[in-house]
Amino acid sequence: MFLVISAIFPYTTPMPKTTPKQKKVVEKVSKKTKGKHISVIGTGYVGLVSGACLAEIGHHVICVDRNKDKVEKLKKGISPIYEPGIEELIARNLKIKRLEFTTDLPDAVKRTEVVFIAVNTPPRPDGKADLSHVANAARQIAEVAEDYKVVVDKSTVPVQTGEKVLETLRSYNPHGIEFDVVSNPEFLREGSAVQDFLHPDRVVIGSENERAEKIMREIYAPIKAPFIATDINSAELIKHASNSFLATKISFANALAAICELTNANVEEVTYGMGLDKRIGPAFLKAGAGYGGSCFPKDVSAFVKIADEINYDFGILKAVEKINEDAKASFIKKIESALWIVKGKTIAVWGLSFKPNTDDMRSAPAVTVINHLRDEGAIIKAYDPQATEKAKQVLGEENISYEKSALDATKNADALVIVTDWEEFKKADLEKVHKSLHQPLVIDGRNMFDPKEMKEKGFNYISVGRTKK
Repeated sequence: MFLVISAIFPYTTPMPKTTPKQKKVVEKVSKKTKGKHISVIGTGYVGLVSGACLAEIGHHVICVDRNKDKVEKLKKGISPIYEPGIEELIARNLKIKRLEFTTDLPDAVKRTEVVFIAVNTPPRPDGKADLSHVANAARQIAEVAEDYKVVVDKSTVPVQTGEKVLETLRSYNPHGIEFDVVSNPEFLREGSAVQDFLHPDRVVIGSENERAEKIMREIYAPIKAPFIATDINSAELIKHASNSFLATKISFANALAAICELTNANVEEVTYGMGLDKRIGPAFLKAGAGYGGSCFPKDVSAFVKIADEINYDFGILKAVEKINEDAKASFIKKIESALWIVKGKTIAVWGLSFKPNTDDMRSAPAVTVINHLRDEGAIIKAYDPQATEKAKQVLGEENISYEKSALDATKNADALVIVTDWEEFKKADLEKVHKSLHQPLVIDGRNMFDPKEMKEKGFNYISVGRTKK
């Protein structure tokens, strides 16, 4: 028996060592199911986390990637991404031979009964999801499959993609074998992806028959969470709907921040009062310099295009996108207004990744902010605990230096700009920061500090949606 799954993606608790109780659960489930033989095609955030976690819960997993250098590093237990807990899981499961890495896709497919296709679905210039990697993976699987397969889309894909995957599998298989297609969206947050996989809010499965559903239930048997079984189209929509709704909450908070600044109110007090309502909740209701990452910008844009193609004007999501861009522009205006003249100024930037506890630079607000400031003639001194190397690839090294510490970045800078709310920044010695800066100006895009305390420490402190009083 054979299963294929394609994965997505997109608050931060490091992955602890497996407890004796967890080990007993894994051993119990492994004895019951004997462990599935699984392939994971693609070793990005979702593919690598899914592969390592599936091995952790008792399955035998082969992760496939065409990047030879990446595969060689993974064989040595070196992760290509920064994700709390992932290297520990890789090392542990490599040692017990439940996890391996290869570039040989046909061999991996033939040796396994379950295959996760964890390939990227990046946005095209028009906003639609580029499904070429999914289509190519499905074709390669079809070409080597010799017996019954269950093919599961785990990537964030537009609704009705499952139909195209099934069509591809049937068209390119030379043996005329039977396929089942399943949708199994993931809800992994970068920075806490390991925990999110092992302790999810729910497991969503979309299938068209009990045979495929049974296999999926066996795979996820060790995961203690609600198991939601739906049709394929509904499962595909659940992922886009979930991410788009969370992005909507963030943009709503940013719209509130703009109103608070115009009315001399405090957005944090407003959102706190809102969040106590159980129907609303506090999660993702935080104003700032805009959202980024591999999921929200891509998924909102793709959902808008999905709606357009079925002649539905998803106006609320178009507004979400606009408000997010407005939030970045508003933050840049705060910097320009505070500095008066940007040209020739040295600006310290704390935070480069799109969120803390990851090194992901995709759609990071810091990229927009830094590029604009450099275009205006500023010199940037940047620091991030994990994203420096990836930032160099994205931002280059013209008019920007990458510092070894947060304090080094502030030395003789005309202002400190905070773009990512790493925990390290919250613990910074503000007295040393004050002395280090050429002038004690801080523009905080994540509202990390208390305005009253910053004023008492002698800072000219500017945040988002919290007017000076």
